[in-house]
Amino acid sequence: MVTGVRPATAGGAPDPAPPSEAGQRLQDRGADVLQCRGRPWRFADGRRGRAGCPHEQSKERMVRQFSQAPAVTIDDTARLTDPVWDNAAQTPQLVQFSRRTSTGFDDITSEQFHAEVVALARGLVASGVQPGDRVGLMSKTRYEWTLIDYAIWACGGVTVPIYETSSTEQVQWILADSGAVGCFTETPEHSATVREAAPALARLWEIDGGDLPTLVTLGASVDPAEIDVRRKSGSADDPATIVYTSGTTGRPKGCVLTHRNMLSDIGNAIPALDVLFHEGASTVLFLPLAHAFARLLQLGVVQGRVKTTHTADVKNLVADLTAFRPTFLLSVPRVFEKVYNSARQKAHSGGKGAIFDRAEAVAIAYSRALQTPGGPGLGLKLRHTVFDKLVYGKLRAALGGRCHSAISGGAPLGDRLGHFFRGVGLNVLEGYGLTETSPAITFNRASAQRIGTVGQPLPGVTIAIADDGEILARGEVIFPGYWNNPAATAEAIDAEGWFHTGDLGSLDADGFLSITGRKKEIIVTAGGKNVAPAVLEDRVRAHALVSQCMVVGDRQPFIAALVTIDPEALPAWLAERGRPETAVADLREDADLRAEIEAAVAEANKAVSQAEGIKVFRILPRDFTEATGELTPSLKVKRAVVMKEYAEEIDAIYRR
Repeated sequence: MVTGVRPATAGGAPDPAPPSEAGQRLQDRGADVLQCRGRPWRFADGRRGRAGCPHEQSKERMVRQFSQAPAVTIDDTARLTDPVWDNAAQTPQLVQFSRRTSTGFDDITSEQFHAEVVALARGLVASGVQPGDRVGLMSKTRYEWTLIDYAIWACGGVTVPIYETSSTEQVQWILADSGAVGCFTETPEHSATVREAAPALARLWEIDGGDLPTLVTLGASVDPAEIDVRRKSGSADDPATIVYTSGTTGRPKGCVLTHRNMLSDIGNAIPALDVLFHEGASTVLFLPLAHAFARLLQLGVVQGRVKTTHTADVKNLVADLTAFRPTFLLSVPRVFEKVYNSARQKAHSGGKGAIFDRAEAVAIAYSRALQTPGGPGLGLKLRHTVFDKLVYGKLRAALGGRCHSAISGGAPLGDRLGHFFRGVGLNVLEGYGLTETSPAITFNRASAQRIGTVGQPLPGVTIAIADDGEILARGEVIFPGYWNNPAATAEAIDAEGWFHTGDLGSLDADGFLSITGRKKEIIVTAGGKNVAPAVLEDRVRAHALVSQCMVVGDRQPFIAALVTIDPEALPAWLAERGRPETAVADLREDADLRAEIEAAVAEANKAVSQAEGIKVFRILPRDFTEATGELTPSLKVKRAVVMKEYAEEIDAIYRR
């Protein structure tokens, strides 16, 4: 048992089976419904229904609010470092991490990890880091990222993650806004970026530069007992991390997450995901740990005592999966898309396309049948068995041969891919959340899964649908607010404590949430990267030839832009070059014009990370106007109208 995290009693119980069998309470437009299979149910006004659960009588009926009782409670003194200390005491020889070496993997036990965390934390204390101080961390995913994160917490500090692809502008804002007293970097290039962004920063430690051993040596003068004192003196409501996320204004906002927020999130998830998080399980962590989604898994593998290896280079991912043989993975839809596309392309180029296509159809049909009362029929089972030997087994072998499940988040996976992978033997459990929600607030689980949805609320979380369709959430996982930004906090969390996600969705009668749209304009790529279009659009529009720019890329593999040319500026530009006046529609592929727009795009991309930058742009044949419906009276772009009007242009970008 992890210190400070206890099974819920009285007010809640461990997360059980699907809600229709558990008696959760729903609120449907003011009507209170008690669900219990095979028993009468009653509305709040006393009307009595026929025997049978409401969901059995109307599977399409949508509910307005759904909650699940918490599985655990978090003590006021609980800290994120507690599992590290508990594991070292209770399972000292259990292999917690494995580092890739030239000859294989170097195992690190729970006892060793604890010792390394303490040693590095002592170094931070010796360097002058005080409780509550913010410390930046700019690195790719690797073992040292996790080690540093826990060391910062152990000495009472607050970790401020920075994507290793971040621009100098972004690093400057994050370090300045957070008031960071120091920063860890991975490479000399990262160090150079930090020095340019924050020349006055007193403490800069580089992983590849050998600064970690130096810091450990410095900490030898600090009594190890000091770490215990610092670790235990804090509160569960102290900030643990400030994660900067894209905002519509272009300035990243610092989401403050407390120890309680993050402990509640992972503590309530693990009991329902015990098929994944248990001793003997293993995983490869390859998503950026600067993202809250991967960070949650980091907490889960430590608390769940899951053997874990890190890899930052996706080029080595297949080799690492084959060698490490994980039992489950955490990923984003883009990776699953690549796995599917690669397998399909390989089959077709090798003359086995017809077999793969039939196997794909059988896998999807088999998975869909699993959701029906009778399950797959005998004929479908036989076809599935045949293709398991011919196709599915090979796909699983590429993942190491033992991988049975995966968690997907960051962007919608899609119904087709979800059924395909479950049909081939990899059950992808899709979830939903935001950085502000620690991040997970809903998820599918093996015992309660509905492909095409993002699952039911996490135990201890309440999900509601506002009158305008916006998804609202409440619970211990909701962040206390944005760092140094009370106005933004007030906009995000209302007086009743509901966090407004900005996303649109619906709840079915069993509490499964479906995402139907995005109220705010943040773009989420297929790789799960959040991109604020405003900062890019504003910079592209700064070019004299550009009238409008609209960034696209939601659920797509990269960011692109639709650009219109200022009809008043174009004639002068042509005249300067001794060229006749020509319509924009005839110049869309003109080399000189494209060079101008490329320069504008390159300038805009300087403000964001590589993953957020515009990769492709299209010059449209005419400008947006109010008369044609693309602009509001205040000259704001109507995104939905443009997306519909230029759907073929956008599709062509991603068919390249």
